[in-house]
This record gives sequence, structure tokens and C-alpha cells, in this order.
Amino acid sequence: MAGSRIKLELSRVVQGRSRLGVLKGLGRTGQHSLEVPGCLLYTHFGTVPHLTQDTLHTLSNLSSVTQVTLSNIAEHQEVLEEFKDGFKKFAGLHDTVLYCSLHDPAAPCPPGYTTNKTVSVWGSGGRIELTVAKFMALQKTVRPDWYQSMADGETWHSNTSRKRVRKSVDRTLAHLDECLLVHQNSQELQGVEVFGVVEGGDILEERVRSARETAKRPVAGFCLDGLQTGSMDQALRTQLIAAMTKELPEDKPRLLQGVGRPDEVLACAEAGVDLFESFFPFQVTERGCALCFSFDISPDPERAGRASPAVLELNDDEKCTAGETQANGDVTLDDQTQMTSFEINLKDKRYQDDFRPLVGGCGCYCCQNHQRAYLHHLLVTNELLAGVLLMIHNTAHYNGFFSALREAIANDKLDLLKRRVLGERVGQTERKE
Repeated sequence: MAGSRIKLELSRVVQGRSRLGVLKGLGRTGQHSLEVPGCLLYTHFGTVPHLTQDTLHTLSNLSSVTQVTLSNIAEHQEVLEEFKDGFKKFAGLHDTVLYCSLHDPAAPCPPGYTTNKTVSVWGSGGRIELTVAKFMALQKTVRPDWYQSMADGETWHSNTSRKRVRKSVDRTLAHLDECLLVHQNSQELQGVEVFGVVEGGDILEERVRSARETAKRPVAGFCLDGLQTGSMDQALRTQLIAAMTKELPEDKPRLLQGVGRPDEVLACAEAGVDLFESFFPFQVTERGCALCFSFDISPDPERAGRASPAVLELNDDEKCTAGETQANGDVTLDDQTQMTSFEINLKDKRYQDDFRPLVGGCGCYCCQNHQRAYLHHLLVTNELLAGVLLMIHNTAHYNGFFSALREAIANDKLDLLKRRVLGERVGQTERKE
């Protein structure tokens, strides 16, 4: 396989872990780039949920990389083969880099359907079993700019045995070798990049082995799998990421799958992760909620359309206490769909006569033109516009958070950003900024 066109140019590394830089050479012609830490653009079959392409592109700071999943695409293989021009053209996607992953990070994937030779994805019509041959045939049909190799990722449950975890690592490496062999001999996939998948469950030795062996293969980057929200606590996740990244080359990107909550993103970026999936704004939107956490670290509150910390501060009665979620954003391990402390529930009656924007100072279309009371009305009457306006705001807010994360790493303000996001008092340290 020819050398990868994708190059990660790092401008700053903090304490040997947090990385700031630009991922260059993206796309078949290499004309695209993506700042890291950064997030991908989450889609359902190429479309950001609730948003048309025209509406989507009213937002600034959109990711240059669009994520699609085989769980959504696999059942349409025959149609795409008949179309012949690849998924990007089929979905009307322009001027974007197409990344194809195996599973939808926002959808549950029932365990117990993996064999030595196959993995399963779940579409609207049910389970679809994939061999390496079928997996690669799909990639040739989709024609992405880069794709995740086939992997056995069913080891994130806490009761998974060491033997099963070891088998997962072995299978994933075998799948990667088979995928690379087919890839090298495929004319349709010339110029397409492959990301190897690092597995290992919650066992440190297997994580290290998986990372070390995957790094020996000619891959353009790495997907860190099996660490998703709900699978383990953040301290263990951070420890595993730190161990894995020590085995991975500095100049190749690390994409973390299944983690989207702001507090977890901060911890994982601090541990050395470069890329994240942006399914979290969609999950928040589906709950009828709006992201409202503060991330401003600039001395100028008007900068980049972000509100000052005082404007973004929630009233005590607004702070989420849903389920077992506390002010630090902790979530029970068996439920990653419950409301978090980073959002407000606009279905609540308290917002029926609240005429403020979702977030004061936010520059998105929703906050510039509508009030919380209007969103409440749309939600309780089940109007489709509610999802559109919430997705606009939540996507804009989440992208703004990643911009603040990069700014914080660049200016040694990561601790300040963490205090902002987690809603703690900054005290004397903040006043000196």
C-alpha cells in the first residue's frame, strides 16, 4: 500500500498528551484539512438529522469530515451498486471528506452476534451479517475517503472475560490484515485511507497489545473502540487511552468512538485523543433539550459570538438533576441516553413563559430569532420545527465548545475551560485571567 496522504502536523503538545494541530491531506485530492482536537459531522445516511444541506451550511465552523455508518448503508448496497458513482454523489454531498464507520454511535448495537469470520450491523430492517468480503464490497460501493477497518468491538461490557477480550483483539487484527489485502488489490479504493481499530475492553495488557500490533500495519490512523459512554468510568478510560497512545505513532490521528459528553471529551483530549464523533448534539435534540453549558475562556465576551460566563450561568432551578446525573456530569453506566447537566429540558413547564434565548449571546439562528417559550410550544405540540431549531443550536454550541478546547490548549487555559464546562466557581484564579 502506498504511503498515507493524511498527515497530522502538531503545533503543541501539553504535558506529553493533549495535542493541538491540523490534520492535512484529507480527501482523494488532499485539499481538505481539520483542526484537532476536533469532531466529525454526524449524519444518518449522509444527512445531519433534522437539517437540510442549505440549513446546515448556515452554521459556521462545520467539520470538513462527514461520518456515515455501514449500519445505515449496508441494506442499500444493491441500490448504490446500481448507481455506480459512490455514496457522496448519491447523497448530494459536496466539498466534504467522507468517513465510513461500522456502527452508528447513537444507536444501540445488541451483543452476541459476532463470530470468528463475521460482525453484524443493525439497520432499519434488522441485522446484517458482514464477512470481510462483504464489508470490503460495501467500501468499494460507498467509495469513502477513509474508512474504519472491520472489528470485533463487543467487549465493552464490564463482565466480559479476559479470554473473550483476547479473542476480540485477535479477530480485529485478523480482520484488519484481510481488509488491507483486499484494499491493496482494489482499483476502486485507490487513494482511500484505512483506520485500524484498537480493541482490548477494560484490560490494560490487551489494549497495549492491540495498539502495538495495529501500529505495525500500514494504516493512516487509529479508531479507539470499546470506550464509549456507559462502558466504564472516566478514570479507567483515561488510563487505557494513555497506555494505548504510548504505543501509537505521534504523526497519525486517534479517533475515539462513542464518547461525546463535554466532560468526557475534555478528559479524553487531555489524555491524547485527536478526533471525536459528534452524535451528542443529536442525542440532546432527541430529548427535547438544548445545550447550555459555558465554555468561554476569552477575556472578550463578544469574541466568536460566545457569551460571557455570567450570561451562560444557569439559575439553580435550571440545573439538571435528571436520573443520577450530578453537577459533574456523571452518568450511570447502564444508561447513556438520560439527560445530562450540560442541557436544559425545554419540555418543562417552567419555560412556557420564558422569553429569553436558549443561551444568551449565542449567535446561532435559533437563539437570534426565537425564545425558550417558543421552543417549549413547538415541543409540546410535536412540531417538526422543534427538532430543526434545536439541532441548529446544539450543533453550533458543540462546535463552539471544540473551538474553545483548541484555544484552551493553545493558551494554557485547559484548567479554566474545565472549570467553565463543569460549572465550578473559578474564584481568585479566574479574576487574574
